[in-house]
Amino acid sequence: MAGTTIYQVAQEAGVSPSTVSNLLNGRTDKMLPETRARVESAIRRLGYRPNRAAQQLRTGRIQMLGLIVPSVANPFWGTFARHLEAAALAEGFYMLLCNSERDRDRERHYVEELWGDGIGGVVLCSSLPSLDHVKPTVEAGLRLVAFDRTAQPGDPYSVVNIGTDNVLGMRLVTEHLLGLGHRRLAFVSGSIGSINRAERYSGFQQAIEAAGLPPEAGIVWSGADTLDFDDRDTAELGRSAARELLAAANPPTAIVAINDMCALGVIAGVREAGLTVGRDISVVGYDDIMLASMAMPGLTTVRQPVEEMASTAFTKLRQGMESTTDSAGHSVLHRPRLIVRDSTAASAALAVKTPAHQGGTR
Repeated sequence: MAGTTIYQVAQEAGVSPSTVSNLLNGRTDKMLPETRARVESAIRRLGYRPNRAAQQLRTGRIQMLGLIVPSVANPFWGTFARHLEAAALAEGFYMLLCNSERDRDRERHYVEELWGDGIGGVVLCSSLPSLDHVKPTVEAGLRLVAFDRTAQPGDPYSVVNIGTDNVLGMRLVTEHLLGLGHRRLAFVSGSIGSINRAERYSGFQQAIEAAGLPPEAGIVWSGADTLDFDDRDTAELGRSAARELLAAANPPTAIVAINDMCALGVIAGVREAGLTVGRDISVVGYDDIMLASMAMPGLTTVRQPVEEMASTAFTKLRQGMESTTDSAGHSVLHRPRLIVRDSTAASAALAVKTPAHQGGTR
């Protein structure tokens, strides 16, 4: 209803205008559940929309948060955005989504603009090693949750970092391949310039070393030294890596991709080379995006508990936005889980020696 006022909502719900105001501004700790339900029902029936400018003048903030992701071209970020928005909406917050392409200047610009518009909290998903480009805004009062990242020396005092244990996750998937008899593995990433990618590479190396294999058993595709690691190009990067690796004189029997989109590109490259994934060569990813289970064959990967992580991100951000003092930042790590599908199987060399073990262990 156009022009509906807070007083009309109060009359409809049978409460005082101050009660409606308390709900709109998040002050519901002492409100009876049935009172809150009546007010929310009246708001929906009347189609009431609060005046955000007036709300900001009263409270110094608006019920909105910002989310900055590398690119929703990677379905992982779209899924995370959907879960974060759901958690925010359930508590009366709205969300603005920005794509940064991991560009520091763009991230800084978005952070400054969001803060300037009265948005007091941002979830930043770049996983860059340094937050110096957004540090002045954080020190001015912005609450920041850094996602898919662990705390680093020099981080702003109040920043909370949330992610999965990337080292453990990549160890799990690499150990899975080693357990299937693979002894020549390739790691495909593009640039390892972000914290999450560096941690995953570390997990890959640790698994190789723990198996007692020489360092050369773990091949790092030459593209790993490139500066560009744009999420929009990750699938094509995987395809290029597969073509190059499989054309080598001594190709790998398994390829470890930095994420699922890269792994899907690897699968395409393997097919173009005339080989079969899960028979001639094994492929693994990381994230367990929706497409992973629908790939042909289904992709073995590491599942991140995205919905749980999004809920944690919103909770930590809201706590910071509602606090009047800075609390020390910290890292919250969620546990990853290995998901085994048909893109991995026993090494072809092992299968020739022991036919009874073809197909690997599920």
